[in-house]
Amino acid sequence: MKTRVALIGAGGMARHHLPLMVETGADIRVVCEPSGNNYELTVAKLAELGAQPPPNQPDLTKLLDHYRHELDAVFIITPHNLHHDQAKACLEAGLDVLLEKPMVLNGSEAISLMAARDRTSRHLVVAFQGGLSPQIRHAAALIASGELGELLTVTGMIWQGWKSATTGSWRQIPEIAGGGFLFDSGAHMLNTICTLVGEDFASVAAWTDNRGAPVDINGVIMGRLGSGALVTINGCGDCVPGLHSEIYLNLTGGAIRTGIYGERLLIRREGESDYNEVDLPPMRGAWEQFTQVRAGEIENPCPPEVGLRMAKLWDAIVESAGNDGQVVAAV
Repeated sequence: MKTRVALIGAGGMARHHLPLMVETGADIRVVCEPSGNNYELTVAKLAELGAQPPPNQPDLTKLLDHYRHELDAVFIITPHNLHHDQAKACLEAGLDVLLEKPMVLNGSEAISLMAARDRTSRHLVVAFQGGLSPQIRHAAALIASGELGELLTVTGMIWQGWKSATTGSWRQIPEIAGGGFLFDSGAHMLNTICTLVGEDFASVAAWTDNRGAPVDINGVIMGRLGSGALVTINGCGDCVPGLHSEIYLNLTGGAIRTGIYGERLLIRREGESDYNEVDLPPMRGAWEQFTQVRAGEIENPCPPEVGLRMAKLWDAIVESAGNDGQVVAAV
């Protein structure tokens, strides 16, 4: 059964999602994109995929007024500062929402969006590959079950030539992006760790370095979870081209290795001499999981509750980094 969807935002990331959307039955009825060039590129991509070109209504309010009864859902793929208001408006219009990462800019916006989700009883799924990954969901369930014992430490590392790749773009405008490397590519690290541990941070200390940019480029974060487990996160966004990440979790009965996207999962249990890779199907894309949630086939693997946990962590990072690493409560 096709899902009648509006594409809110039609930039490069939206075009990245289109092949899987078309393959899995997305009926893109309308686009909301203020840039004529982005709209034309999206129409060309859809034509390449054999899909009909949808009209463009760049005003979201007008789009919802005119098309809401012809739609089942929206996929919001816009700059970070637009996420809260756009998602809230779409939920209140009676539509299910797939929302690109990061969910919102801060904890207050996260609480507001959760309230809108509850009022409207619509689905709200955040498009974090890690949170949606079968590998991360399996690891999180294993940790929560206690099968590997008590969680002791978490170590995360991500590096990317992000600064040079994003210079001159909205991703380095603080008012639009809400942060820099740690809140863009690094948001995958923050969200995946929040998903894996399944609990809030109690306290956080953070240091960031803008490297001459208007937003954070490098950063180090230390934290303590509510359970007492210790977390360290290292992000470097001013380095050689490429992207790599590692997440290590140590428990009293074993250890886990993965990446920010859940692209691999290795587990070493007590008594074993090495890690063993867990054989699970890869995550094909956020749109596929979203359709499975809407169909009732799976529970929402990346709900706004995790988005709130990450938003509170980000609020604490910003506060601590602004005070030279002073320890703050992540509430």
